[in-house]
Amino acid sequence: MVQLDFQSFILRARVLKLYRQALKIAQRAPVHVRGELKQTIREEMEKNRDCNDKQKIRFLISEGLERVKGLDEMLDMQGH
Repeated sequence: MVQLDFQSFILRARVLKLYRQALKIAQRAPVHVRGELKQTIREEMEKNRDCNDKQKIRFLISEGLERVKGLDEMLDMQGH
């Protein structure tokens, strides 16, 4: 098992929280697009799985939070 320093541990926790939050919001999407949306979320996470640059990870988290917020707002406007 890889030993994480405290900062890496916190970043990992933030990434997992973002992932769970995105999947939870995706559940509100219409059924016919839900699967594709979940797959896209997973692919985005997997694409950056091996990133070890803490600054880039922070940037990706910020970007992800903005995208999740936008998705949430869009689904609210559509009444989902």
